[in-house]
Amino acid sequence: MQKVEFRIEARDGAARQGQLVPPRGALRTPAFMPVGTAATVKAMLPESVRQTGADILLGNTYHLMLRPGAERVARLGGLHAFMNWERPILTDSGGFQVMSLADLRKLTEEGVTFRSHIDGSRHMLSPESSMEIQRLLGSDIVMCFDECPALPAPRERIAESMTLSMRWAARSRDAFGDRPGHALFGIQQGGLEPDLRAASAEALRAIGFDGYAVGGLAVGEGQAAMFGVLDYAPGQLPADKPRYLMGVGKPDDLVGAVVRGIDMFDCVLPSRSGRTGQALTRRGPVNIKNARHADDPRPLDAECTCPACRAYSRAYLHHVFRSGEIIASMLLTWHNLHYYQELMSGLRAAISAGTLAAYAAAFEAAYRGGDIDAL
Repeated sequence: MQKVEFRIEARDGAARQGQLVPPRGALRTPAFMPVGTAATVKAMLPESVRQTGADILLGNTYHLMLRPGAERVARLGGLHAFMNWERPILTDSGGFQVMSLADLRKLTEEGVTFRSHIDGSRHMLSPESSMEIQRLLGSDIVMCFDECPALPAPRERIAESMTLSMRWAARSRDAFGDRPGHALFGIQQGGLEPDLRAASAEALRAIGFDGYAVGGLAVGEGQAAMFGVLDYAPGQLPADKPRYLMGVGKPDDLVGAVVRGIDMFDCVLPSRSGRTGQALTRRGPVNIKNARHADDPRPLDAECTCPACRAYSRAYLHHVFRSGEIIASMLLTWHNLHYYQELMSGLRAAISAGTLAAYAAAFEAAYRGGDIDAL
């Protein structure tokens, strides 16, 4: 199997447009990865997700190891066959979920022992076991195992966590081994501290990875602080490798991060918002629960070509959401994922044309302007 290539095809300032090419198909970058936590993007069929323009999905090591189990997935042909998604899959390492979801965690140099949030059963995740679980799942892009403390946190805690994560990164690299056709990404840590970020980047460079994530953000620091880190952190990472901002975010987060040099994103926001009645549009969020939509015959967004906007009115979407009908989650999630992919497509085109600054300014004006004519 071939090596996973990353090709940068255009630049505009710090932003890059290109392709990451694993054997199962190319990811056009900047790329947004819909989250399929438990081997499904909630309220969507795999073919529907592909129709939104998604090139890749994200699966979750923590959830899949607990249910249905990585060994079972492997016996059933791997995660691609199991969830009927033939294109690339990235799996996270499970480290963030262990810290945020599991009970009775105990952190040691070896790894993390914890009790399942599902049934209380005891488990242990280490760099080696995370790599083995992701191998059994068969993901195309594997994330190294790390620890991600919530912010704010004392500098001493951030430094201790970062150095532990770098030791775990080296163990992840050793355990991953040589797997042609599969990529391993390292994860930069260091909180909001430039010198800790630099030390983390230096350690990761010395180990050597196929791609690099900016981790430890979107954990309570706010957009201004996140952008402050992104003003320098991507430049600390190898320029010829993809850069992935984990767990981000809102549409304006994505635009600001692309301008600062990020290539890949994932977030549960578009699917979770769809299930809770929020449509994300070029003119900002629309809360379909609001009574003002009850008699509105217009689509969510007249410029959008998704099924929700082509064939259904705001009044209908308001009705089915208020009635608790499943189709509300389906249509709103489809719209949100379509919008995110359309946003990525627009960013790629703007970088290629050298017009990213104008694109970002127009986006900002429309997004901040809000859903004015629906008031």
